[in-house]
Amino acid sequence: MLPLIQREVVDRKGWIDEEEFLNMIALAQAAPGLIAVNSAIFIGWRIGGWKGVAGAVLGAVLPSFLIILAIAMVFREWKEIPAVEAVFKGIRPAVVALIAAPLVKMAKTAVTTHPSSKEKTCRNALPLLISLTAALLIWLGHVNPVWIIAATIVLTLVIIDIMERRKR
Repeated sequence: MLPLIQREVVDRKGWIDEEEFLNMIALAQAAPGLIAVNSAIFIGWRIGGWKGVAGAVLGAVLPSFLIILAIAMVFREWKEIPAVEAVFKGIRPAVVALIAAPLVKMAKTAVTTHPSSKEKTCRNALPLLISLTAALLIWLGHVNPVWIIAATIVLTLVIIDIMERRKR
């Protein structure tokens, strides 16, 4: 979903730039709920206020809900058929790829080559760092995602406060 959102709002429509998109993803991951919905809330608010939020959330949730509802109705009747089982097993690698693709793109955009020295530098690794740290804490540290979400919210608020103080 994230590559589709990025292609539409950054590349095609130009509503937000790449750096703001990466920051939005970091914040969307920190907030409880689905990342696509959290992204829709941010983009909807940015573009059209409360009406934009309502439209963006409905646009992000309703199609998926209707598709899953239709699949569930069909799957309940056909779940024992070997071909249907094989299809669902075949979908698994695609799901992994859809999750991995935004992380790879984030990693590529976080590192830039400085024009004068041809030296690679980190432009904005915070979203990537947050994503990787959260994944490792959940996977290897067996930390409850709720604690990671809470810690990320606190950390985000502290970082925003520090940035606001520097501006003054």
